[in-house]
Amino acid sequence: MSWGAFFWNGFFNSRSCENCAETVAARRVSIYSQFMIRPTCLLLATFLIAGIFAPCGVAGAQASAPAQATASASAPTSKSAAGVDYAVSAAQGIGFAEKGRCREALPLLKKAIPHLTDKQLKFEAAMASARCAMSLDQVQTTVDTLLLLNREYPHNPEVLYVTIHYFSELANRSEQDLVSSAPGSYQAHKLDAEGLESQEKWDEAAAEYRKILEANPKLPEIHYRLGRILLSKQPPAVEEAKKQFDAELAIDPNNAAAEFMLGDIARQAQQWDEAIAHFSRALNMDSGFEEAYLGLGMALNAAGKNSEAVGPLESYVKMEAADPAGHYQLSIAYARVGRKADAEREMALQREAEIKAQAREGSGRPQ
Repeated sequence: MSWGAFFWNGFFNSRSCENCAETVAARRVSIYSQFMIRPTCLLLATFLIAGIFAPCGVAGAQASAPAQATASASAPTSKSAAGVDYAVSAAQGIGFAEKGRCREALPLLKKAIPHLTDKQLKFEAAMASARCAMSLDQVQTTVDTLLLLNREYPHNPEVLYVTIHYFSELANRSEQDLVSSAPGSYQAHKLDAEGLESQEKWDEAAAEYRKILEANPKLPEIHYRLGRILLSKQPPAVEEAKKQFDAELAIDPNNAAAEFMLGDIARQAQQWDEAIAHFSRALNMDSGFEEAYLGLGMALNAAGKNSEAVGPLESYVKMEAADPAGHYQLSIAYARVGRKADAEREMALQREAEIKAQAREGSGRPQ
């Protein structure tokens, strides 16, 4: 795998654990991959990070045919202290929404939804509210309703489908607003550069980032992004990339991602002490940086410091139990410090994780 695929996609590649000592197994995107290359991704990432999805295994309600005013007749009735029947109001609002009368529908739905006790009616009312809010360009109501739907109806296919499309549309509107209102801003240039990166147009993306630095030489993150692009090219411009990561750290001394990149460059060059120092600094900056635990453990193992490698590798496998490489590296560390039973257990876990990873890959599911 090229430097570009390795770093841009934020994946660590290890299809064969014969190479686990040198590479890292494919895994989910890290926050440090900076994968938000378009506003859609940024909004969806924010949405996911907010933690609004309920735990797995909770069954979501399924969408049914549009509700009619009589649909709630057999359902529990939600009434206010003043005697307002919110179920009736919700059904009326749904009916207005179906006829495209969103200005009349939305006030009814917004008032009724928090008080509804019937799950199916609440689902239909919330879906109608989201549609109407989008059509009326009421962003806050749209987002609030999507959050409610994902919280109360987790993993529901219709909710997820609508969420993707509505956040995508909101992102597109924001993008158009940025480009029209501030076309010369560094944010607009950064947006263009990220789009070029997503198309693997490395030279064009780098040119945009350099334009940003000409006008804003102390702007954080730009040198980091340039460094990644330089590693994405064929052949990778490793020394120039190192200079960019160093420049990033001069601007932002707490950029754990830049430290990590320098650590992995050193590891690939078998400069073990330098790699250990960079990975350790990355973890001091961010103790939740999963990949840095693995990188540090790999470097310590390669340097023969196996007893020191055990700690970070144990931390990594707790965080990423599905990654074969973590178990493989930990088995090496255990074996070399004489913990034979633990080493055998980790090797068994590595084989199990590798089988599962191959099954996911064969089914086309994300790693």
